[in-house]
Amino acid sequence: MSDAKLGDKVSIHYTGTLSNGTQFDSSEGGEPLSFVLGSEQIIPGFSEAVVGMSIGENKTVTIPAAKAYGDHNPEMVQDIPRSNIPKDIELSDGMALTAQSADGQPLQVTVVSFDDEKVTLDGNHPLAGKELTFDLELFSIG
Repeated sequence: MSDAKLGDKVSIHYTGTLSNGTQFDSSEGGEPLSFVLGSEQIIPGFSEAVVGMSIGENKTVTIPAAKAYGDHNPEMVQDIPRSNIPKDIELSDGMALTAQSADGQPLQVTVVSFDDEKVTLDGNHPLAGKELTFDLELFSIG
């Protein structure tokens, strides 16, 4: 049996947890995740962890933020006037919104806090700055 290598299409079952044990994602109960190793379809540390695995092999890996969603960038957190948010949007902490960047591109942001005057938005990926642990099982290669 061959080991997974860069360029191979693989299918893998996984469960992702944060350092405090909170699960943030899993393929359990569903289809395995399929992707091409090294193709930038997934975070680099995940792809690197699968390289060299054999079908049926289980592995637990911890991926530092730099090889996951990057470090949390404080410059991506901004306050905007509450009046910039349409009145028909009922805000809540942790709510995901789509904003427009200065160059007109859509940008996913998270509501950090809000009051009658301002809304604090975070443009970082929700898992930015976090170390991620994955339990992996290689399901198929090819």
